[in-house]
Amino acid sequence: MGRHRTIDRAGVLDAAERVVMREGAAHLTLDAVAAEAGISKASVLYDYKTKRALIRALIERRVANEEQRLQALVDAVADGPDAHIRARLAAASRSFSDEDRAVALNLCAALAQDAELRDPVQQSLSRTVADIQASSSHPRGAMLAFLAVEGLMLLDWFGLYSFPPEERERLITEIAWLIGQTPVPAPSV
Repeated sequence: MGRHRTIDRAGVLDAAERVVMREGAAHLTLDAVAAEAGISKASVLYDYKTKRALIRALIERRVANEEQRLQALVDAVADGPDAHIRARLAAASRSFSDEDRAVALNLCAALAQDAELRDPVQQSLSRTVADIQASSSHPRGAMLAFLAVEGLMLLDWFGLYSFPPEERERLITEIAWLIGQTPVPAPSV
């Protein structure tokens, strides 16, 4: 009979996130994750054969967690129109922890260097855009709202600029106004 595992896949990913947060994705190694988790490197290799596979699993978990969180918000506003974009706006109301920012920024560095690692994020965003377009009463206005709120959140995620809370809420309210609009192209000059 084999040994019982003392740490599960989630525990390995938790340890990997702590390493990424503390040292950055560039310094993520299977040895560092094993040391952080208090397990052997062989235990890490059992689930994740390479550093790239481990990073992909981190990205997939982050994407899945965000999708679950957004789906809960969609379900909360499902009775109203434009549920998907309104859920996105509700998500933008929360602030991000320094730990979330550190992991996101470091994983983005890995994404920038590897097109295959971007795939889970691209798939998620494709589903989001399709859901917004399919569920919106004014799809073009909703798409403008999506772009605006994503820009707002990315500024915060990457620590580039954080609006004071009252200004952030005002901006989100103004972005919500876009949802019900049908943009009219500007006259050509």
